[in-house]
Amino acid sequence: MGILDVINGMQNGPRGAPQPGNRSGGMSPITMAILGVLAYKAVKHLGATSAAAPSGGTTASGAPGSGGPSSLLGGDLSGDTVSTGLGNLVRDLQSSGQGQVAQSWIGNGPNRPITPSGLEAVLGGDTIDALSRQTGMDRAALLDGISQYLPDVVDHLTPNGRLPSADEAARMS
Repeated sequence: MGILDVINGMQNGPRGAPQPGNRSGGMSPITMAILGVLAYKAVKHLGATSAAAPSGGTTASGAPGSGGPSSLLGGDLSGDTVSTGLGNLVRDLQSSGQGQVAQSWIGNGPNRPITPSGLEAVLGGDTIDALSRQTGMDRAALLDGISQYLPDVVDHLTPNGRLPSADEAARMS
């Protein structure tokens, strides 16, 4: 099962029925936003250690540059990107006081919710603005959707109660 299957499955409910209003047959805005969050979290931390290329470019390692989430959504999410993005997201949740919430998503048992405002504090205004522009969703709907589906996505991406290695994540993507 690939990462898009996981995310689309979360959005479409237990039977995988499409959401009302999504008649385009393409990627839903929330799927796009969650992929953008994972990709941005991976690249953001790469940018801290390597020189980023101009917006939409690539770094010396071939990773997308500082173009933000919108420049990442057209590309493929590798196992490294998923693994790194997920790890950095969890670290950011922990550093913003949401560590127990993040651990509930990874571990066995029920997933604790995160509020849209709590999620906004973790992601930051610039990331939310970029995701909002890319998906065409307003901030409130975007934050509500991501806060609703992200716990289940992280839960499904961590079936062994821990963050996946790059190899494990590659088998998901």
